[in-house]
Amino acid sequence: MLLEDLQVILKVAEFRSITAAATNLDMRTATASAAVKRVEAALGAELFVRTTRHLRLSSAGERYLPECEQALKMLDQAKLNMREELGILDGEIRIALSSDLGRNLITPWLDEFLLEYPKATLRTSISDSNIDFYRDSVDMALRYGSPTDANMYGFKICDVPRILCAAPEYLAEMGTPKHLSDLAQHNGLLYQLHDMLQDEWVFNDGTQDHKVKLKGNRASNDADLVRRWCIAGKGVAIKSCLDMSRHLLSGEVVKVMPEFKPTPTELWLVCPSRQSITPTVRLLRDLFREKTAEILSQLSEQVIIENKIS
Repeated sequence: MLLEDLQVILKVAEFRSITAAATNLDMRTATASAAVKRVEAALGAELFVRTTRHLRLSSAGERYLPECEQALKMLDQAKLNMREELGILDGEIRIALSSDLGRNLITPWLDEFLLEYPKATLRTSISDSNIDFYRDSVDMALRYGSPTDANMYGFKICDVPRILCAAPEYLAEMGTPKHLSDLAQHNGLLYQLHDMLQDEWVFNDGTQDHKVKLKGNRASNDADLVRRWCIAGKGVAIKSCLDMSRHLLSGEVVKVMPEFKPTPTELWLVCPSRQSITPTVRLLRDLFREKTAEILSQLSEQVIIENKIS
């Protein structure tokens, strides 16, 4: 029984049509029909019930096809693992990235990765929305926050401090807040996700949390736009120190009220299943850990963040 024949069977089951399956696989209908007959002959059972107008799975097909599909996935994964362990990385990397982090930090790192593995291809999905591995065509996601779905697998890349920050030009015009109560006089650059406006900011002074309600004339569901507003001097923002690292190190943006720390977060590389953790995923994990450690070290050396970062 040929693997190619099994792939035809799965497509016929998906489209409920030999003709449609053949079109999808770019082959003649007669070729696809012959593949179905060969598999059924090898199994000694009909996998489909055919009428003049319809085709559906038989009871034997309903039992066999799911196991067949799983077996083919395992074979594909084994082939991929073997090639990558031999240093042959030539498949497609499908990764979801958050807007600010993805555009301004991760994409250049992935460019370096492709230079090292020129036969690999890259497909990115840029969005701040939660990833749905069964809806979105991605194999991994790099996201702030630890995974909440117990069925997901992944690797923690690093702890990520978040900071209150603003452009020096804004502070020169509006004054530098000294206490949390001063924020009432400032323009908050607000982040919005799934119609929920994040206008209540939480700070810790080393002993307890403090919640502050912010007012602002700008809000967006795109974290990259919030960053741009902050650099342009439109207000104060809470941002990941990774997202703002280049601007913090250059002085375009400065940390405000360092004694009051916004709630920190974590950076994770997440996959939908244990089987999806391939050598490619591990290579990217190591790359992301190395690159983020370099940035956090630079921020620590400039006393922008504390040095107790893992």
